[in-house]
Amino acid sequence: PPPRQVKLGLKLSEGKTKQIFLLVDQPGLVLVQSKDQITAGNAARKDQMEGKAAIANKTTSCVFRLLQESGIKTAFVKQHSDTAFIAAHCEMIPIEWVCRRVATGSFLKRNPGVKEGYRFSPLKMEMFFKDDANNDPQWSEEQLLEAKFCLAGLTIGQCEVDIMNRSTVAIFEILEKAWATQDCTLVDMKIEFGVNVKTQEIVLADVIDNDSWRLWPSGDRSQQKDKQVYRDLKEVTPEAMQVVKRNFEWVSERVKLLLEHQAGGRVVVLMGSTSDMAHCEKIRKACTSYGIPCILRVTSAHKGPDETLRIKAEYEGDGVPTVFVAVAGRSNGLGPVMSGNTAYPVINCPPLTPDWGAQDVWSSLRMPSGLGCSTVLSPEAAAQFAAQIFGLTDHLVWCKLRASMLNTWVALKLADKKLQACSL
Repeated sequence: PPPRQVKLGLKLSEGKTKQIFLLVDQPGLVLVQSKDQITAGNAARKDQMEGKAAIANKTTSCVFRLLQESGIKTAFVKQHSDTAFIAAHCEMIPIEWVCRRVATGSFLKRNPGVKEGYRFSPLKMEMFFKDDANNDPQWSEEQLLEAKFCLAGLTIGQCEVDIMNRSTVAIFEILEKAWATQDCTLVDMKIEFGVNVKTQEIVLADVIDNDSWRLWPSGDRSQQKDKQVYRDLKEVTPEAMQVVKRNFEWVSERVKLLLEHQAGGRVVVLMGSTSDMAHCEKIRKACTSYGIPCILRVTSAHKGPDETLRIKAEYEGDGVPTVFVAVAGRSNGLGPVMSGNTAYPVINCPPLTPDWGAQDVWSSLRMPSGLGCSTVLSPEAAAQFAAQIFGLTDHLVWCKLRASMLNTWVALKLADKKLQACSL
C-alpha cells in the first residue's frame, strides 16, 4: 500500500545524505528522508547515485528493526516509504562513536606500527567530535565531559558517557553476530546517539546503513561491500559507480536475512502435576520473551515412567533441537529419568515449598553417575539458561540476551544517578 500521507512541518536539518522534518500531526516524531547522494572525505568527493536513497533507507530500517526487536532503545519507529522512515524526535549528541573489531583505515594512520588485521578483543572504542570545519577531530572522554553538552534538558555527564560507551559495544556485538550468519565480518562501525525530546532518554539515533560500517565477506578485505569501495576509487566513472551501487544493493538484500532465525529450537516443560502450573507458566512466559516456542506437558516419572519416555521420544523424533525442563515437586524423579534417557539437555526447575524445600532440592542436585542435568531454581532463570543454549546457534536469541544484559546495566546506572541526586 502507498505510504499514508504525512504532513511535513519545519525542516530540522539537512545533512549530506538526508533531510529531517517535523511531522505536523504527530508531535514528538520526525520524518528522516534519504537523498540519492554519496559522499566521502567530508564531502570533498560527492556524487549522485540514483536509487541510493531507497537502498540506504531499506538497509537502515532493517538494521534498526533487528536492534529494536533485540531490545536496544532506538529512535526508529517504522519505515514510512521507500526512501523515508519515521523516528522519535531527538536532539543529537554531536559525537560519532566508533567501534572496531579489526584495525584498518584511519586507525592505522593514527597508530603507526599496528598492522592491518590486528584484532581487538575487547572491542576498541573511539569517539570523534562532529565538526566539519576541523575534519571531525578525535576526542577523549575528558574532552566530552568538559564540553558539558546539554541536549533536550539532559546534561551529558559521566553517567551518560558510560551508557553510550556500553551501548555502542552492545550494538556492535549484536550486528557482528548477525552479519556472521552471512559469513560477513563486521570490521568497524560508527553510530550516533540522541536525547529523545519527550522522554529525555539516550537512544541510538541517526541511521545505520552501508555508509556506517566496513563489511568484509569471509573476512577478506578485497571483497569489501561498504562505502570504502567508493572512497578508494581513483576516478569516478559511470562503470565504477555501477560497481559501488551493486555493492550497496547486495548489502540491502542481505540485511533482510539478518532478521531471520538461523536455527529453530523449543523448550518442552514436563510437569509432575497440574498443581505446578503457575510455576510452569513463568517458564513459558520467559521463553516467549526470547522468541523460543515453549510446550507444556504433564507426566510423572514415578507414576507413569512408560508415558514419560513416550513423550520424550515424541520430541526426539522430529529433529527440532529441544531443551527439556523438568518441574516436579517433592522427590524429583522426572529430571533424572529424562536425563538418563536422552542426549538433549535437561534442566531441573523444582517448585520448592518452604516446609520441605531444603530436603526436596537434593533429589535434583544429587544424581546417579552418568547424568548431566543442571538445576536452576528460578523459573525465569531456567528459561534464560535454555535461551543461552539456543543462543549458541540462533543469533536472534543471542541478540536478545545481549541487549537484556545492557539494559540491566543501564537501569542500575540510572538508579544510582537518581539516588545520588536525591541524597545530595
